[in-house]
Amino acid sequence: MERTPYGFLLVAVGGFLGAVGRHAVDLGIARVVAATSSGGGPAILGGTPTGTGTLVANVAGSFALGLLLTRASSGRIRLLVGTGALSSFTTYSTFVSDAVALGTPAGAWYVAVSYATGFAAAAVGLAVGGRQRR
Repeated sequence: MERTPYGFLLVAVGGFLGAVGRHAVDLGIARVVAATSSGGGPAILGGTPTGTGTLVANVAGSFALGLLLTRASSGRIRLLVGTGALSSFTTYSTFVSDAVALGTPAGAWYVAVSYATGFAAAAVGLAVGGRQRR
């Protein structure tokens, strides 16, 4: 890991881009859900079903991280994209908050689906990227 001012800048720029991308996913998912439903989901926070945007972002980020690990050409790319962008694009704290807001039965399903799809997406990203199993 590059512990230089340039390395910190790469993480900061990536973090900014990832956070903005994460917000865009949330807004986009909210629009899609609003357009395709009659205003209902298991739980409503801010007008959208709890956890939908978080699930989409975390699964997409898991896939992207799997792909990045096989295709990144340098440590600086990993800093910018992996440590910076993908770490702020995906979110564990919102995932936990969403699970709690959904309540015990729905929250447990949300956790199970999130982990299963996240691991599957990472595995697909690794496979698409060409990582060989040892």
